[in-house]
Amino acid sequence: MKNSAADFVFVGLQILLFGAYIPNFSLFELSMVEAVKIVNLILAFVGVMIIVISLLQLNKNLTIFPTPKKEGELVTSGLFSYMRHPIYSGILIATFFFALYSQSGYRLIIFVLLAILFYFKTQYEERALLKKFPKYESYRASTGRFFPKF
Repeated sequence: MKNSAADFVFVGLQILLFGAYIPNFSLFELSMVEAVKIVNLILAFVGVMIIVISLLQLNKNLTIFPTPKKEGELVTSGLFSYMRHPIYSGILIATFFFALYSQSGYRLIIFVLLAILFYFKTQYEERALLKKFPKYESYRASTGRFFPKF
């Protein structure tokens, strides 16, 4: 499928927010005990592992754009059998818990902006996936967007 202007806007905003996450401005700071900080760092690492595993499972279907590749196939196994967008899930987990670990209110704000962006980006992405893959509707009904359905 051909990439549209919306593809570039979504990816551009995502890159902008990733870049904005790197510095740690002190808008407001969070305070927590060292043991909780360590737990947050471990959970941020879990988010990174979810990203890496998801990237490997997508393999040749991976694209930075929300529009699926022309020759792409629908991946519904591995982490994708539990959630439709595990890469975004991993990013959200990693950025949330690293913001807590670094005690950064600024990074929490960026996390919220990423979550909002990913919500709209996945809506756009799923419309394209529905057009390309007729089985996507039943897959969508049985799996959660960012986290498993219970």
